Amino acid sequence: MVIARTIDELNEAKKVLRGTIGFVPTMGALHHGHLSLMRQAKEENEHLIVSIFVNPTQFLEGEDLESYPRKDEADIKICELLEVDILFMPTIEQMYEADELCIGAPKVKGYILEGEKRPGHFDGMLQVVMKLLNLSSATKAYFGKKDAQQLVLITQMVKNYFMDVEIIACEIVRDDNGLALSSRNIYLSQEQMQRALLLSKSLKRATKLVMAGELNVKLIQQEMQTVLKGTDEVEYVAIVDREFNTLKEVEIGNTIILVAAWVGKPRLIDNLWI
Repeated sequence: MVIARTIDELNEAKKVLRGTIGFVPTMGALHHGHLSLMRQAKEENEHLIVSIFVNPTQFLEGEDLESYPRKDEADIKICELLEVDILFMPTIEQMYEADELCIGAPKVKGYILEGEKRPGHFDGMLQVVMKLLNLSSATKAYFGKKDAQQLVLITQMVKNYFMDVEIIACEIVRDDNGLALSSRNIYLSQEQMQRALLLSKSLKRATKLVMAGELNVKLIQQEMQTVLKGTDEVEYVAIVDREFNTLKEVEIGNTIILVAAWVGKPRLIDNLWI
């Protein structure tokens, strides 16, 4: 495995790669969710590039940029065990200039739900993802469905800018209790871990309702809100189509049910694709 810490080192390492490249961009503190992306990318491509970069432009003032979990040594070992070809670990100085072009999220899709709660977050996310996709020369890039709005916006960016890469949506990975895996779960105490399960439980409640034939969005949201009462704060329960348009009724095969709530220090998100 080659560890590239500069763009020149990355470009040099790519010269020996022949065939398709799978790419998994991460912010490190790798968990089984990341590993599932990496394994799928490795299975579907001849080479695998992984990046670890805690991107400052997608953090808002007061968020956990400085305290975000960093486990470089453990992450390097994991990538070695998974036989990653190139691990790209750039500095901020490698990725950004003092005065550079910016990418803006769509005016509607980029400023609802996560975009409303974290204004400007998607601008920074799209900016760094475009850089990383271009640098990786990826054939396919792999993203988890847990960050559903992010996934939809990245897919739109690739389409709008005619980028020659295929975006692969990967299933959410959960622990044995159903909690969606996240690097920020490390902030949770044992008691908070139990309350964090209310997010997935609310989605299970929605699933049961839909399976029983209930498609009314407002009723499903009300039932989910009842389940979520044990969290510290519910930011939203939303039911949208796969382009993030609001719905009055669930459309089987074209619906995402999303929830965001605070439990202790971390703000948690989860969703269900129907």
